[in-house]
Order: sequence, then structure tokens, then C-alpha cells
Amino acid sequence: MAEHKIFAGPRVRRIRNGLGLTQTAMAEGLGISPSYLNLIERNQRPLTVQLLLKLAAVYKVDLDELQGEAGGVVSQLREVFADPLLQGELPGDQELIEVAEAAPNAASGIVKLYRAYREQAARLSDLADLLAREGHETSLSSARLPSDEVRETLERRANFFSLIEDAAEQFHAGLGLAAGDDLATALKGWLRTKHGIVVRTLPIHTMPTLRRRYDRHSMRLFLSERLSAFDQLRELAMEVSLLALGEEIAAELDALGFSTGEAKRLGRFELARYAAHALIMPYGAFLAAAQRARYDIDMLRSRFAVSFEQAANRLTMLQRPGAQGIPFFMLEVDNAGHGFRKAGAQGFPQAKFGGGCPKLSLHAAFAQPGQVLAEAVEMPDGTTFLTIARTLEGPQAGFGERVRRTALLVGCDIAFAGDIVYGATAIGSGQPPLPIGAACRLCERQGCLARAEPPVTRPLGLDEMVTGLSAFDFQ
Repeated sequence: MAEHKIFAGPRVRRIRNGLGLTQTAMAEGLGISPSYLNLIERNQRPLTVQLLLKLAAVYKVDLDELQGEAGGVVSQLREVFADPLLQGELPGDQELIEVAEAAPNAASGIVKLYRAYREQAARLSDLADLLAREGHETSLSSARLPSDEVRETLERRANFFSLIEDAAEQFHAGLGLAAGDDLATALKGWLRTKHGIVVRTLPIHTMPTLRRRYDRHSMRLFLSERLSAFDQLRELAMEVSLLALGEEIAAELDALGFSTGEAKRLGRFELARYAAHALIMPYGAFLAAAQRARYDIDMLRSRFAVSFEQAANRLTMLQRPGAQGIPFFMLEVDNAGHGFRKAGAQGFPQAKFGGGCPKLSLHAAFAQPGQVLAEAVEMPDGTTFLTIARTLEGPQAGFGERVRRTALLVGCDIAFAGDIVYGATAIGSGQPPLPIGAACRLCERQGCLARAEPPVTRPLGLDEMVTGLSAFDFQ
């Protein structure tokens, strides 16, 4: 002990703080001045043999705790700061030693975080190699396509456009429909009278790849017979909206602030689709019907002669100031799990809900086509949602054709369950809410039988002596 000086200031300070002593109180117990103890704690004075013995006798301190070096942690920190990302941040090892001695728990945390970062970087590198071998251009992964801009913009904001809603409601009232009148017939009459456009339905072999086509030369609007009567009505309403509500659509489009002409074109299409729903299901009438039916989607689709998807989609739009409905959100996926449509009355709750959990009834719906599945789900932070899921009918396929089938999930906060017809089924069964996560890559629920991927937030904890329930064990 006498052959080398022991500088253990941070460890002495940690012992003093653990005992709840002031510098004055500890200095008095050791028989030294407070100023001298202060110099020791700042590593400006070494610990003498006499002080070491006194610390051991008075405060029952283990001498190994004071003399032991944090060499293991220092070497691990040295590995961290040798990374090209951090090279040059530290001039030498002295700061690493100070970090390891002053805050050993924080130093261990830095090491764990770095290892998780390296593991994730390796996974991404493997993925990039795989994509490159398959002929995919990975350098484009960071590019933001116009479709990405449109999708992200619409997902973040509330699915409500007041100018379009007001204009659509006024247009619908101007049609003068009486009870029982057919809206499709009225819209076809308006197109013929106001613009000289005639609507025709064409067989599949004549228009095999299109849903709708407007021929400006012959002034005819062609609809594919692949489409159901509901989808034909929406295509018809989209064409009417582009002609009758063009100014309102253009104003809402400008307010979205898309950066490219292509993004604006795609955005105009999405707003025309929105306007078609507003035209088919006028805001005031639809909200009143939804509240009377306690948001029963099947009752609403029957009332307005629309599809399940159209009525469910319309539920996410009921956010007119002073006349708001329940703030629903929706998510549509195919049977491979690819999500391609998200929207919400207050924006899609990506941070709170995610929508990527394989345990959602959205995926189970494919095994029960046409059935409405309602259940309560709970996120890791305790937030609970009511979800309603059902498969959707796509365009009519011919023999030998394979089309993408989709399923729709509509959700809202569980606080609204008492006002919704599906709430009693979801919360009245006595079963606790289904525990889910935002997505496997972000979920830290251990022992999940449905886990499809390891979480990026934790290093894998594979152990040949232990096998967990999940396909991906992690620390």
C-alpha cells in the first residue's frame, strides 16, 4: 500500500453520500479538516495508509472497494470510444477512468447501449447485403417518394377537411333527393345535364386493368364491372366531386403544402376520394345516424347503401367543430401484413397504437371472412383501445386470378366503449384486454408467443442453457 499512491476520490465521495454524511461530519470522524477531505474527493490528494485504516475502522469500509481499479469497465469504455463515430472525442484514458470511477453504473449503461447499437448495425448490414443480392437498390432507402410524402402528411393530420365537407353537404342538398331516391341515378343525371357526360359500365375484357376512365373526346365515363355497386358509386362520386367541388379540393390541397407536382397530383386524388365519401354520406345526416345506431357499421352501410369499408372510413372523418363524433382511427392491411392505408380523426396514433402487432384481430379476421371481431387491447404503457376488425370485399376476380384481400381495423380509446355497440362485446366478457405492442421491433414484452422479430431496443440474450417461449429471447 505504501509503494503507490491511491487516488480514490469519487469512491470516497460515493461512500460518504451512501452514509448520508456531510464533508464536515466525515472529516471530523477521520480526524482531518473538511478542506483536506474535499481535496481527496477531487483526486487532488491521495489516500494515506492511516486514512485507509481509519475509513475501515470508523465506517466499516472494505479496503478492496477503495483500492480496486475499474479496469474492466475502462477497457470496455475504451472499446466504445474506439468506434469511428466517437474517435477523437477523448484525448486519453484519464477521462475514461474518471467516468468508470465516478459513475460505474452509468459507465455500464454506456457499454450496454453501445453493444445493442453494434448488434443492430450488424442486422441492418445483413439486411442491406440480402437486398443487394436480390437486386434491390438499397441506396434509395432514404429517398422520400411523393407517395411517401402524401401518405405521411395525411396520416399525421386529422382526417377532416372542412371546406370539402361544407361544399359536399350543400351539393347533396341541391340534388333534391326524396326518400328512397337512388343517389347513383341522381349523380349520373347531374353529369349528363351539367356536363354532357354519359356513364357506361364496361365488361372486364374491355377494361381489364382500370376501375374508371373518363374519355374527354366522347364525353363518356367508363366504370369497370369488376367493381361492386358500392365501389361504382364511389368512383362516380369522385368524378362528380372533381367537377363540382374542384375549388374546395384545390384550396385544401394548397393548405397541405406538398413539395412536388407528383405529390400534389396524388394528394388531389386522395382528396377527391375523401370528397366522394362526404358526398355519398353527408356530414350531418351521417353523424346523426351514427349516434342513433351507436356507431354500428353494418347498420350505417345499410342506411346509406355503402360498403363496410366506406362506412368505417367515414367514421374517421367526424370532427366538425361543434358537431364531433367519436375520434376513430383506421388501418387497412392485406393478408401478408402489408399496411397501405392509415387515417384518424385526430391523425393516426402511430406513437400510441402503432398497428404492427401480429396479435391484433385485424390479422385473425382473414380466418373468419365477413365476421366483425371486436376486442379491447392494451399497450405496454397501459393505454387501452377498442378495436373492430373485418375483412373487405375487393374487386371481382375472374377464374384463375388472384387478388389481394384486405382487412380493416377501426379503433378508438376504450373510454368511448359505452357509446359504441361493439363496446359491450369487447369489455363485457370479463376477459382482460389483450396485451399488444406497437410492433415487434419496438415491443419489449417478454415471452410473447406471437413475436415475429426481436426488439431493436434490446440485445438478443441467446443462451444455450435456457430456451424462452419466444422465438427471439432478449435481455
